[in-house]
This record gives sequence, C-alpha cells and structure tokens, in this order.
Amino acid sequence: MEVQKPYIPINKVRIVTAASLFDGHDAAINIMRRIIQSTGVEVIHLGHDRSVEEVVNTAIQEDVNAIALTSYQGGHNEYFKYMYDLLKEKGAGHIKIFGGGGGVILPTEIAELEAYGITRIYAPDDGRNLGLQGMINDLVQKSDFPLGDKLTDEVAHLEDKNPRSIGRMISAAENFPEIAAAAFDKIHQMNADSKIPVLGITGTGGSGKSSLVDELVRRFLIDFPEKTIGIISVDPSKRKTGGALLGDRIRMNAINNSRVYMRSLATRQSNLALSKYVAEAIQVLKAAKYDLIILETSGIGQSDTEIMDHSDVSLYVMTPEFGAATQLEKIDMLDFADLVAINKFDKRGALDALRDVKKQFQRNHLLWDANLDDLPVFGTIASQFNDPGMNTLYKAIMDKVHEKTNSDLKSTFEITREMSEKIFVIPPSRTRYLSEIAESNRLYDSTARSQQEVAQKLFGIFKTIESVGGKVPTLSKAGIEETSVVSALDTNDDSKFFLNLLLTQFEKVKMDLDPYNWEVILTWKEKVTKYKDPVYSFKVRDKEIKIATHTESLSHVQIPKVALPKYEAWGDILKWVLQENVPGEFPFTAGLYPFKREGEDPSRMFAGEGGPERTNKRFHYVSAGLPAKRLSTAFDSVTLYGNDPDLRPDIYGKIGNAGVSIACLDDAKKLYSGFDLVHAMTSVSMTINGPAPMLLGFFMNAAIDQQCEFYIKENGLEKEVEKKIADIYKKKGVTRPAYQGALPAGNDGLGLMLLGVTGDLVLPTDVYNEIKVRTLSQVRGTVQADILKEDQAQNTCIFSTEFALRLMGDVQQYFITNNVRNFYSVSISGYHIAEAGANPLTQLAFTLSNGFTYVEYYLSRGMSINDFGPNLSFFFSNGIDPEYSVIGRVARKIWAKALKIKYGANSRAQMLKYHIQTSGRSLHAQEIDFNDIRTTLQALYAIYDNCNSLHTNAYDEAITTPTEESVRRAMAIQLIINKELGLAKNENPIQGAFIIEELTDLVEEAVLQEFDRITERGGVLGAMETMYQRSKIQEESLYYETLKHNGEFPIIGVNTFLSSKGSPTVVPAEVIRATEEEKQYQIDMLQNLHQGNADKVAEQLETIQNAAINNENLFDHLMEATKVCSLGQITAALFEVGGQYRRNM
Repeated sequence: MEVQKPYIPINKVRIVTAASLFDGHDAAINIMRRIIQSTGVEVIHLGHDRSVEEVVNTAIQEDVNAIALTSYQGGHNEYFKYMYDLLKEKGAGHIKIFGGGGGVILPTEIAELEAYGITRIYAPDDGRNLGLQGMINDLVQKSDFPLGDKLTDEVAHLEDKNPRSIGRMISAAENFPEIAAAAFDKIHQMNADSKIPVLGITGTGGSGKSSLVDELVRRFLIDFPEKTIGIISVDPSKRKTGGALLGDRIRMNAINNSRVYMRSLATRQSNLALSKYVAEAIQVLKAAKYDLIILETSGIGQSDTEIMDHSDVSLYVMTPEFGAATQLEKIDMLDFADLVAINKFDKRGALDALRDVKKQFQRNHLLWDANLDDLPVFGTIASQFNDPGMNTLYKAIMDKVHEKTNSDLKSTFEITREMSEKIFVIPPSRTRYLSEIAESNRLYDSTARSQQEVAQKLFGIFKTIESVGGKVPTLSKAGIEETSVVSALDTNDDSKFFLNLLLTQFEKVKMDLDPYNWEVILTWKEKVTKYKDPVYSFKVRDKEIKIATHTESLSHVQIPKVALPKYEAWGDILKWVLQENVPGEFPFTAGLYPFKREGEDPSRMFAGEGGPERTNKRFHYVSAGLPAKRLSTAFDSVTLYGNDPDLRPDIYGKIGNAGVSIACLDDAKKLYSGFDLVHAMTSVSMTINGPAPMLLGFFMNAAIDQQCEFYIKENGLEKEVEKKIADIYKKKGVTRPAYQGALPAGNDGLGLMLLGVTGDLVLPTDVYNEIKVRTLSQVRGTVQADILKEDQAQNTCIFSTEFALRLMGDVQQYFITNNVRNFYSVSISGYHIAEAGANPLTQLAFTLSNGFTYVEYYLSRGMSINDFGPNLSFFFSNGIDPEYSVIGRVARKIWAKALKIKYGANSRAQMLKYHIQTSGRSLHAQEIDFNDIRTTLQALYAIYDNCNSLHTNAYDEAITTPTEESVRRAMAIQLIINKELGLAKNENPIQGAFIIEELTDLVEEAVLQEFDRITERGGVLGAMETMYQRSKIQEESLYYETLKHNGEFPIIGVNTFLSSKGSPTVVPAEVIRATEEEKQYQIDMLQNLHQGNADKVAEQLETIQNAAINNENLFDHLMEATKVCSLGQITAALFEVGGQYRRNM
C-alpha cells in the first residue's frame, strides 16, 4: 500500500483541536493532532470535555484558520451548530469547523450540519477511503488561507480588549510585518508612556511552567477581582515540518475567564526560546491595557536569557533534577532571574536542590551577607492544589512586580510560612510495590516448581515400594506406614533390606516437602470423591449450602459441573492444585466459588437514555421474568462531568443522550423505582467516575428512603406522612417532583412515596437512623469510581487526581465504618483502557497495577486489607484476541497470590471479582449484524472463564444508542450460552487444555514484566506523570488501526469479505435521542429543587468545603449534602477546595 504524502501548506496554518467529550475520543483527537502537526500546522490542542465557549474563545484569541473536533452521540448536532453560531456572533465566521465522531453521526445529520455551515464532517467511510493522512490533507488544504494580510480598524478596538482585534494584530506582525508596519507605528506611540509590567517566565523543558503559570493566574484573579491579565506563551517549531504543538493551554484551567487573554506563538525558527514577533505581541497587549502581561518561553535546554530583553521581572523555573551542583554554574538565568522556582518539589533530593540553588544564587548575585532563607528561591508543587509553596511564590512575584515597576498591583494575598510538602498518595518508601508483588509471585511459582519435583520423586519411590512389596503402602500424616509394607515380607531379606532403604529415602526426600503439600496429596482422592458424589456441601458465612454436582443431559448422561484431572502422579497433582485448583480454592484460577449460584446467571441488564423514567422503563423491560435484577446504568455526559442540565446548547444537546440524566436524589429515586435495592437478588452498577461520590450519595439515600417507605406502609403512617410532605411543599412554594408518565409493567411504585423529601423529615430520628444502618449493611452493587484509569485512558476526570483519590479513600473508609459489606466502593476498570486502544496484555497489567495502587493507598490511610479488600471489584473488556480467553483466570491468580502472600489477606479479600463487557472496539459500523457473531464468541470466552458478571454489547451500539430489540438480542446471546449450550453446564470447561495452560503462563509473566516496567517509572502515579500509560495505549491503538486500514489484520465485512455494495457504514433504522419534553422537565425540576432548598444548600456546601479543608471524611458529609443539593452545585463547591483536573497532552 502506498504511503500517503502530507500536504505542504502555502500559508502558516493554525488549528485548534479538541474533543467535546471523552473516552476513545480523547485518544483519537490526540492521534489526529499529531498528524495535523506533522503536516506543517501550528496546533493548539485543548484535549477533552471542552465547552463550545472555551473552543470558540481559544480560536478567536489564537486567531486560527480552523477548529478540528471530535464529538459524538450526545448532542453533536447542537454542539456543532452552537459553535458555528457563536463564531459568527463574535465576528469570526471565517474560522472553518471540521468534525468527526464515528458512525453515530448519521449521514442525514452530516448533510444537515454541512448545509448549516460546518466545513466538513468526516464519516468512517471517509477514513476507509482516504486514510488518516488523506483526511488530514483534505482538512489542512481547506484551511490553508492567509491571516493578517488585510487590516481594517483593529488598532481602534485594542483598548476595548477585543480578542479578535488583538489576535489579528499579532497575526499580522507574524505573517505580514510590512503590511502591519503602519499600524504598529501607531501602537508604539500609544505605548510610549506605558508602565504595564511584564513578567517573564522561562525554564527547562518539562519543569511544569504551564501548570505554574496557571496557578499564578488563578491566584491573581482571586487577589485582584477587577484586574486583567494577558499571556503570551511561546513553543518551539519543528524544523523538519514547520509544524508546532502549542501545548500550554491544555494544562491551564484558570484562563477561561473574561479577564484573561492568551496567545500561543510558535518560534518559527530553530534553537531559540522566543519568537522574533514577541516584542510586537507584547506591544499589542500593552496597547490593550492589560494590567499584567506574562511572557512564557519554550523550554529549550537550559533556556536562553533572551527573555530579559522583554520583561521587567523574571522568573526561572527548574526542577530538582539538574544533576550535580556544578551544573548550576552553567545556567545563565541564575545570574539574571529575579526569582527562581524549583517546581516538582516532591522529587527526590528537592531539599538539597533548594540549598544548592540558593547558594549559587547567592554567589551569582554577590549576596554574601544575605540570609539563605530570605533569598528568592522557592520550592513549589504547581500540580498540587493550593500548594503553600505556590502561595509564597505568587506573593513574592507580585511584591517584586510592585517594587520594580511601581505598578498598582499591591497584593493582599495571605500566605503561611509552610514549605511545599507533597501529600503522598503512595508513601515514597512504597514505590517499589509492583516489583515486590512480581518478586513475591515469582517466588511462589519457583517454590511450587521445586515442590512439584519433590512430590514427583516421592511418587516414584512410592511406586517402587509398591512394586517391590507387592501391595499398596498405607499413607498417613507422618508418611508411609512401615508396618503396611515390611510386615508383608516374611522371607526375602534382600527385598526387606531394599524396602528399608527405600523407606529411609522416602523419609529423607519428604523432609523437603511442605507439610501443607503432603496434606494435598493425602486428601486428593477424597477431593475427587466430593465432586463425584451427587451432592456437594460447603459453608458460606456460617450457612451450609448443598449443591448437585451433576446435570443430566437429554441423553440421560450425567454431566459433571466441575471436572477434575485424572492425574495419578503426585507432582502433577500438586502442581495442578498449587497453580490451578478447583473453583473456590486458592489461587482461584478456575473461579471464586465452588459452584455458580443457582438461578443467578452472570447477565447484566444495561440501560441509560433520556430522563430517569425512560431508563427505569427499560430496566423493567429487560429484567422482566428474570429472578436476579442486575442493573447496569450508563449516564449522559452532563452527569459524567458533574454538571447540571442547562439551556446552554452544548449542555442541552447532551441531556439524556447516550446515557441517563441524573442531577439529584429525586432522579435516582425515579431511576431505580420498583426495584427493592436491598433485596439479595438486586444489584446496581453505576458507570460513573469523577462525580462517583455524589451519585453514590444519591443512590444510598434512595435505598434508605425505600426502606423508610416499607416502614411507613407496615405501620400505616401513609396519611400522616402525606400531610407532612404537603406542609413542607406549601412552605417551599414550588411544585413537588413526580414520576413522568405511567409506571411500566413490573414497577410497583416502590421509592416514589418520598419523592421531593427524605425519610429523616417525616420519621422520628431514631427510627430513621436504625433504617439507615440496616440499609447500608444490606445494599448490593458497584460504583465505578476508578480515577486512575480515567487519567490513563477514558478521561471523565473532573477533580485533581489527588483530590479524586482522597474522595475514593473517604468512600471506602465510610464503607468500613458503616459496615457496607456488599457494595463495591470501586470497579477497577480495564474496559476503558481497552476501548482507548490498549491490547489485552496492557489492559490487564494496567488494571491490576491500578488495583494494587488502591491497596497501597488504602493501607497508607490505616485501613485493614481484610476490611477493604472485599469492597474492590474489577471490570474488563473482552475482545477476540487469544489472550482474552485467559484474562479472568490470570487476573484471579495474580491477585490471589499477591493478596495472600505479600499482603497477608484472608480468603475473602484474595478473591478478585470481575465484571466483563464484550469489546466496544470490535463493534464495527459496517455489516453491523456480524457484530453479534463477535459478541457471541467474546461471551463464550467470558463464561468459560467463569466471570462473575457479563454485559453483552448490542450489535448496533457502533452507530446508535441500542434499541429494545438489539438489547434483547444481546442478552439472548448469554442466556442461550448459559441455558442451552450443553458444555456450559460444566463450570470449568477450559481447565486442562494445553493451550489454556500455556497462555495462562505467558500472560501471567507478561503482566509481571509490565509491573517491573511501571516500577522503573516510579510506580503507577510516577508513570502517569510522564504519561507512560497514555502513550502506550495510543501507540497500541494506532498499531491496530494501521493494520486494520492496510488489511494486514482481516476484519470480516470491514476490510475483507465485503458485500457487493462494498459494506458501507450502516445507517440505523431507529435513532434513540432524548426528547425535548425530557430535557425541559430535567431543567424545570432542577430549578424547583434549587429554589425549594435554597436555604439549606448554602449551609451544606459550606459544610463539605470545611470538611475538605479540615481533612474530615467527605463522604460522610456528602450523604447529607446529596439530600438537598444538585450534582452541579456539589461539583462546583468541591472544585474550590479540591482543584480541577489538569488535562494532559
């Protein structure tokens, strides 16, 4: 296949790239922006979850040619149209808009959007025809037009701080200096007496300048509520292509503010830290009368001192990792900088670095008498929210600006004399935890091998004794009973002598065998018999359970539920027991429980669309007639990012699309109404991450209020309670929320009696508290909450990583304190890692390493492994690759060995419980009927590997929200396997297969090797800092897409075995979208909630903010806050005390 050549642009093209949502789209837009860059474009990358306003403001400030976006099902029509309208409204209609989003943007919608004014939406078939580079060539060619070649009245609008005029003047200076010359003469005259201070920030590459600048801007905006700030940020151009990654904006959260203007410049020349147009850009910002200008240079080598020519106050940013102290003598900026920040102060040797830099600063500035503590060198951790070192640095910078320029920027920012101190998630002494696990597991394996050899030798001696003695020797705990062998020999002295030698040798060899392993050999026949007997009995939490060991086929053959190997030799038996064993016994390779539960298949009922009522109807539909109600909930992207429903088009379009809209407790009550949430056969799984603690608060309160409802009915209190509620709403003066429409079949209305109120408002306190205690100990389910994989792959992070982890720890601590035993506080997910493109080995290694990170974090918080171990669960994707056939068994095996041997956990904590979802990445938008075949094979893998629960994707999910028909088909796949497939009546069908054993060993070792690689990078969190996981996932994603595109990896109906029509992308017959009524009701209901609870909300939000600052358990307070506050209110309050997530490239 011929390699496509990149288009070479005639003009300097600038493009903003972003993703309106998350998931694979974050990875996809990253791959696209790399190709756009290498096609010679200057790219301003914004990353995921960007509002239309953010993207439009960026495009205008940066004066770009085009915006390239990925946006998918979840309001893409509104998103693109709103962007077009907003650009036009702001006088920037010349900026072109390009988009893509897979098969979910329908051909009719593409036609409608392009007719509306969107330049082009690329569909999957465009990718198949043009290839990645071909699509990018088309995009760049259409965006290749000059900017700044024509000026009108821009200079007149500078003082109004019109971003379009400011941006265009800077473009003119960069692209057409001769045309701009006259305008700049005017600007220079305007600035003749300008006293506006310029803060120059320079430093080494990777020192965290962007995060540091963002933290300075955040503090400036708080410190000076009326003042404005202009930022110029310079990044290097690539000499080879002329492209550039202008990557500072992605790291900044504070700049999306009307008082901030930011412009990114490419150097457009090699080996220099500044663009030659910087001086003119500063002049433009001075003419616009910004109160402070920040100039940030690109980090090249030790960085040039050229910044001194442009700034009044200079700050040099470095890290503690500069090598030997003599290296400091080579850094020119230490001669000139007014202030020095040693950022990433949590790195090893930071205190020594601080001392060395201070001494060098003292020498360079000849400050021999100065006290080292007073020198302007500061340790900072910009990535940590509200870092005391950053506070001190900010105040010192502002004081220096005031002192040197006599500006009116006199800071009143209060600081404490604390040093930057890292709030460690994993204590530094524990960063080798993954390699320790790998070493511990490998030691177990090598011991098992040597014990196998000992057992095999013993068996050889035993068989020889049997042969010489002529009868089977009797075995006991001590070994071979001598009398059972020697007494049989009345005559032959030679044989007697030989037998005594053999018995002595047997005793000698047996000394090398672990007594536990001898016990395994002694009881093997007994174990085999237990599975051959018609009934097997075992205990679960003091309850005896009896289960039939066989099922009868139509041919009246007894099919064993568990088949054991027919090994005779002790070494083979021992190896099998130590590395495989029966289901329910360590190391749990074959499964967690001796037998599957009767009447509870692992199938999950998946739903999420529209308002809570519509999803509630879907849940009742898909669970009708099934004894176990296992409800998996997908939330819309408004909820996923912790927002409230709103009329703003880019929010409005997403309400109830590709998931259910849940904004408050009443929504949760309606969503799960008619399902008894404490029933032993009900379990609820919630796919939510950033806002997981809030959604969990809604869920727990909904469950408690259901039980209050049972109490009210049992005690005949209905009328009394109704009166109380009526009085409450009379006082509130708003409409009480209600379930919209008729209740579906199967919904008895449970959970709706207390809509709009909570049990504590209508029942005595002691009664309510008793119900609450009982409910929390019984409720069953899972909340996803896994923030590590979010940062590595999917990206529905909303809070800073440290704060998100703290919230997770608070939830787990609350679960332990309140005896929440049957609910998983986290579902450690590999699904999203696989969806973003990781191969099965990477998915498994990253997921387990994330799991062990939670173990280490919770241990460091003083929790007991046996208390929190059972609250952890896992979630994997099941693709079609060979490794997926063993993903569950390898996970169980690695986890059990590590938890038992390394962490000393009990058997309940050793059990790795996991949910499987068939791969979304193998759902193709072409020949969608074939997707069910792939899903069936993947379900077969999962069921044969004894997964704890399974969700089979609907075949049409590649192109739309699944329909009722497609969801039934998806569930039928696993029901047919479980109910009809004869071999599935056996519960360990893959045990004993040579290929399965081989794959198990290969995958297990590959995972342990990955653990070592992560350790080399400082553990999971250290590797995340350098984006090791994200890079690896994206490389693997691109590898798969390349092989798919060039046909080396055959995919039936996609790149081979195409239909006579060429297997085009399928257009869905039925498209599921939230209705206008549903969206409007969510907004109206929310306004009533805000209005009715206005008095309580402020108090609750202040309580949770204080709890965060004072290090109290936040979830304890969230249980109360979620009774009256909406999701968006809580999110906004927590941002102020926990910090927003900082996006990565």
